[in-house]
Amino acid sequence: MDEPVWSISEVNAAVRDLLEESLTPFWLTGEIGTMVIHRSGHVYLTLKDAQCQLKAAWFNGGKEAVNLGLETGVKIEAYGKLTAYPPRGEYQFSIRSVRLAGHGSLLMQFEKIRNKLEKEGLFAPERKRPIPRYPRKVGIITAAEGAAVRDFIKVGSALFPALKAGIYPAAVQGVNAVKEVCAGLDFFNRRRDFDLIVITRGGGSMEDLWPFNDELLARKIAGSRLPVVSAVGHEIDFTIADFAADLRAPTPSAAASIIFAGYGELYDRLKRDGEQLRNLTAIRMRDARHRVERAAEHYILREPVYALKVKQQQLDELEHRSFTLINAAVKDRRRIIEMLNRQLNALNPFQVLQRGYAIVRDSSGNALTSGKPELIGSKITVKLAEGGLEGVVSGVIEDKN
Repeated sequence: MDEPVWSISEVNAAVRDLLEESLTPFWLTGEIGTMVIHRSGHVYLTLKDAQCQLKAAWFNGGKEAVNLGLETGVKIEAYGKLTAYPPRGEYQFSIRSVRLAGHGSLLMQFEKIRNKLEKEGLFAPERKRPIPRYPRKVGIITAAEGAAVRDFIKVGSALFPALKAGIYPAAVQGVNAVKEVCAGLDFFNRRRDFDLIVITRGGGSMEDLWPFNDELLARKIAGSRLPVVSAVGHEIDFTIADFAADLRAPTPSAAASIIFAGYGELYDRLKRDGEQLRNLTAIRMRDARHRVERAAEHYILREPVYALKVKQQQLDELEHRSFTLINAAVKDRRRIIEMLNRQLNALNPFQVLQRGYAIVRDSSGNALTSGKPELIGSKITVKLAEGGLEGVVSGVIEDKN
């Protein structure tokens, strides 16, 4: 019985059909590993996570990629579908649209500031000042009428009835927040009766918490004489101030619990937070798995423009190879021309004159190569490297050699 024999093209086409018919378009998140914007306007990139990477193509996405500020290391969320690229027998993610992961441009600014200060060693563990186990008096920088200070004092007093605190009222959002919080740090650092400083406020949007991502404030916290505890926002909120501080507490209440309950309560609190984080992650993973399973049950016809996209990608690669060949040919011709030019210069008689030699001609302009007696009394000209001489032969010198 004859068995069918497949060609490579048929296998790749079959794989492409399986990929495109089994998965509908979906959102994919990852970090940009490599990215090239071709002159055609198409973007070719590699998306990666901690374990794997995936090639992707964003046709006509060059302009939008520039507007979004995409570059290596930026985390994105891309919408598209898995496709195959038959000429190379590879599969890739065909992108339709892209958005920045998280909070967009603010998140990018946050990462830039954090990376800069981290490289300077501002967040290094060895720089952290120890938090006193039994603090006698705490300086609190916060909004005087805010709920954060009430929560802190309520929990702190329950754990440590002899709690003593000084409150420095400061704006905790808006244009004056950085200046006033920095002034509070200076105030408590000048005093000798405080053991540590707590900077606190309630939760809010990333825009509300943005003053606590200020570089000046981070440096002021890092340079504080007293240990600093940052308790800004809710548990899911992180700011640059949290990294610069000697201790980050997830909430104002938790800050009081940590400061006054000792390391035993601190361990319990972190353990509970870890369980909550694992449970939340499990729930989100379960929900995501269900969404993927539901999406996999639907079928959408392949895009009719897929073949055109493949040809466009092939054309881009062919143009790149042609450009490389042309550059090599031009370099080769240039080397030949330079070699011929050197040979031509070597044959140029005037090059010899530069070394102190001369060309002697008789009255007819013929170059003389020997001294003959019949030349006595005749006129001659001497060509030098610069200018020349005229004269009459008064005698000849016999060549002894």
